[in-house]
Formats: sequence, structure tokens, C-alpha cells
Amino acid sequence: MIASCAGLGVGAFRLGNLGKHSLSEARFAIVMASIKATNITWHEGHVGRDEREGLLKQKGATIWFTGLSGSGKSTVAFTLEHALVRRGHLSYALDGDNIRHGLNNNLGFSPEDRTENIRRIGEVAKLFADTGVITLTSFISPYRADRDLVREIHEKDGLPFIEVYFEAALEVCEERDPKGLYKKARAGEIKEFTGISAPYEEPNNAELTINTGECSPQEATIAILNYLEEKGMVRLKDE
Repeated sequence: MIASCAGLGVGAFRLGNLGKHSLSEARFAIVMASIKATNITWHEGHVGRDEREGLLKQKGATIWFTGLSGSGKSTVAFTLEHALVRRGHLSYALDGDNIRHGLNNNLGFSPEDRTENIRRIGEVAKLFADTGVITLTSFISPYRADRDLVREIHEKDGLPFIEVYFEAALEVCEERDPKGLYKKARAGEIKEFTGISAPYEEPNNAELTINTGECSPQEATIAILNYLEEKGMVRLKDE
């Protein structure tokens, strides 16, 4: 299916197959083997999700932006956050670089650290969504299994998880190079850089795929808003 965008004359948007996502047994075993906390008990609070969502007059969700550096994830995330707040929705954008200034500043870019980076932010996003916030995460998140793990923990708790793939050709992202990172990676100054010296695994079943090489950040934002409206997750513009 093609999701059209006003003013855009190309098929830049695709709706994905919303089939069942699950982790492989091997991947699940690796994740479980890394759990070190023992002798702990989950404590239920006195305020339920329904009460929080009633207070905010909205349902929480995580919208997960994934794609190469320079594909437009952060720009669209902050544009969408602004648009949602203007419509009266509580929304918060969790940006990959921003998170590495604090919570994840002890992680590098090895495959192991990338996995832990996504695991942590996945848990944070789940907590935000559980409070009723429409949570926007902009992370390269290059490994399919890591994204599937985040999806799994949301679905286990009955929280919506929407994967949005920012599909932009490497050549387009490298030409943009807003942070000068591709130039440094090509010069060998940055190791394990996604798309150059480290892999990116495209989603198999993203809810929405946006070719950001063929549309503006504003058009991409409109496409996501249209999707959320169709799913009844946000109020219509004129409400």
C-alpha cells in the first residue's frame, strides 16, 4: 500500500505488513543470559494506565524512527513533536545524540554497545508510553533484532509500537552529511560507522516506510500524522 502525501508526486510512503513480530530463540537466549538482577520483586502502583491516559486524554505509544545517519530522523521527530503538542497532545522526542550526552554516555559504537544503547532507550520509551506520552525515538538502531526486542517489550505490556523506516539511499545521506560524519568515516577517523564500516539491517515489516530522499521533513511529518489519525491515535486537526 502507498501512503500519499499532499504536494508530493512520488510514491515516497509505504504502509507495512502489520504481522506478528517475534524474537528468535537464540536472540532471546542471549538477552536473558545478560540479566544480572536477582531477588527483585515487581511492585504494582495504585494508579493504572487508564487513569493516566484519562488525565491526558490520549493513549501512550512509541513511534520508533530508524534509518541511516542523515536520513532525517531527528528533524522529523522534533517537527512531529511540535505538531502534536500544538494539537494538544503530550509528546516527547528522545534523540540518539541527546541520550548519549547523559543516560548512555558510557556506551560506544561497538555492536555490543549499540545493542545496549537500544535496549536502554527501549525500556525508557516503554515507561514514557506507559505514562500516556506519545514518545518519538530517533535512533539509527541498525540491528533488526534489537528493534524487534523493543517491539516485543512494548507488545508484552499492551503498548503500541510503530516502527517508521526512513528509507534514504546512502548516497543521499552522505551528500547531506549535516554533521560531517560521513567525511570523517571515509577518511578513517570514525570507526564502526553505520553504512560505511558497520551494517544497517533494514526493517522487514515497518508500519510505515518513508523515502526521505524524495520528500521534505514537513511532508514526512504530515504522512506520519495522517497515519496516526487513521489509526485513531491522535485527534484530527480541527477537533
